[in-house]
Amino acid sequence: MQHTLKTPVTFKGVGLHGGARVIMTLRPAAAGHGIWFKRTDIELGDAMIPAIYDRVERTPLCTKLVNDAGVSVSTVEHIMAALAGCGVHNALIEVDGPEVPIMDGSSVAFVRGIMAKGVRQQAAPVLAYEVVKPVTVEKDGAKATLLPADRLEIDFSIDFDDAAIGQQTKTLDMCNGTFARELCDSRTFCRKADVDMMRENGLALGGTLDNAVVVDGDVVMTPGGLRHADEAVRHKMLDALGDLYMAGGPILGRYVGEKAGHSMTNTLLRALFETPGAVRPVLCDAETTARLPGQGLIWTEIPLVA
Repeated sequence: MQHTLKTPVTFKGVGLHGGARVIMTLRPAAAGHGIWFKRTDIELGDAMIPAIYDRVERTPLCTKLVNDAGVSVSTVEHIMAALAGCGVHNALIEVDGPEVPIMDGSSVAFVRGIMAKGVRQQAAPVLAYEVVKPVTVEKDGAKATLLPADRLEIDFSIDFDDAAIGQQTKTLDMCNGTFARELCDSRTFCRKADVDMMRENGLALGGTLDNAVVVDGDVVMTPGGLRHADEAVRHKMLDALGDLYMAGGPILGRYVGEKAGHSMTNTLLRALFETPGAVRPVLCDAETTARLPGQGLIWTEIPLVA
């Protein structure tokens, strides 16, 4: 069955790129509502933005949603991953600025906040999207594929020149609380040279060594080092889960990403829904629901770093 939040939960932080303070409140929503953002600082016009793949304005650094009135909200991938990983299907997300708070650069604060308040079951089955035939997109040496499977599996590989990251590969079945145990505390990462370039272009103004893993060659500059030896590929998988949740419901399929990012995952979702016979909606029975992300999540399995 579908789930929503038991009570509202609020997060305070800064936007990664703009650097402004932001307050975000997740509120319960009715069955069938889906995930929507509301810009509470917008007094005139349409402030509601659906978290759906065809509302994504494809950018390389984050996932940005834009409504028909041009109102946007950026860096939504980490909260979307948390909602998917906690099995929340319906929520209204109020945010008083153009960016979701970056917190520590991962999803763990969101996961702990959601689960501390709890989720409640609703009287409607979950609508999932089953991949029926393979779909692949490629660009500039990167590749992303969705393959048929009876649950969501994520297989990701990356390859960076910096020795602190290098080549990393990981495969996970996302059911039974896997996201909380394995991925939710893995932080966004970047090269020092990229940080310098973004700052010169007025971006990453809210980025610090407290909310990102910054590497320079073989050196991890962030105090305390890595939370996982393969934290970088884990974070890429976290991003992929959040971006895939923009399908409008859980995906039943195997996602394979090779050097892929936000824009490519969105391109893949668009290709999936535009390819005749590639995907079909499924009302989940109890057996299928048990394989969805967030099912079987136990509080004590959530990392304590937040």
